[in-house]
Amino acid sequence: MSVLLLGFEPGDIGPERAAQVEALAPDMRVVVTRDRAAIEALLDEVEVAAGWFPPELAARAPQLRWFQQWGAGADWLLRHPEAVDHGFVLTNASGVHAVPISEHIIGTLLMFSRGLHLAVRAQARREWWRPARRDELFELAGKTMLLVGVGAIGVRTAELAVALGMRVEGVRRDPSVGAPGVAAMYGPERLAERLPHADVVVLTIPLSHATRGMIGEAEIGAMKPGAYLVNIGRGGTVDEDALADAIRAGRLAGAALDVFAEEPLPPSSPLWDLERVIITAHYAGNTPAYDDRAMEIFLDNLRRYRAGEPLRNVVDKREGY
Repeated sequence: MSVLLLGFEPGDIGPERAAQVEALAPDMRVVVTRDRAAIEALLDEVEVAAGWFPPELAARAPQLRWFQQWGAGADWLLRHPEAVDHGFVLTNASGVHAVPISEHIIGTLLMFSRGLHLAVRAQARREWWRPARRDELFELAGKTMLLVGVGAIGVRTAELAVALGMRVEGVRRDPSVGAPGVAAMYGPERLAERLPHADVVVLTIPLSHATRGMIGEAEIGAMKPGAYLVNIGRGGTVDEDALADAIRAGRLAGAALDVFAEEPLPPSSPLWDLERVIITAHYAGNTPAYDDRAMEIFLDNLRRYRAGEPLRNVVDKREGY
């Protein structure tokens, strides 16, 4: 009997969820564990896996046909080419993060527009701070947002931005595919052309061979003076030193960063010292609803897998997304 591995602590999967999985796969042995030794002992029998599954073990599972990862980003494939070459289908939890991350993005922009990032720092110093000039604050209404990456997160971010009166432009691999709220869509080759027109540049792109270093010194230099950068995609897409230099020099007004090339962000990073940088520790996607939403994707895909239907959220393992 083949094994369906759920990579969770036993208490993380309630009896109702476990029963749903077993009902969809009655001829498979469902095993719930995050114990590495237990998983290694099952490698020859695992046909389907979901949740936590170490990449180096996935590549050694000869019968593995499908792995449902619990996150969206698949940049771990860059470090594990042996998993790329393995024949299993990889699906992700794309769509789970749309609500919390879009709210995180808008939250940081509201902080910048109302000077809340400076007020909070002043409060910690017991300092009565207020803007010296009215033009130190701004309104999001009337500003232009450039969304680099327009998947589920980008689509919801556009909806919220438009509700606040912003104009939204998008950059995506296939610009012929539009999105609600996005006034104009461009291909990646038009990125440098659109950067000077944006008051806010929001990155939701994954890390892949194509996107590594996508926002380098030249792109940062092309951004509109006084613009803001928000990155909730992957840290390796941005030249962090060039970004810090641009903010320190006053060319860019600030940045909100949830992801970094090295995590945790080293204490030596110049970004820590910039008061116009908002740093969050890669938690923009956190939400109490995360596991329920991811489980619904998995259960739908399990039904599809058993019926021989196409799966949702299939990752191109060579492209990395």
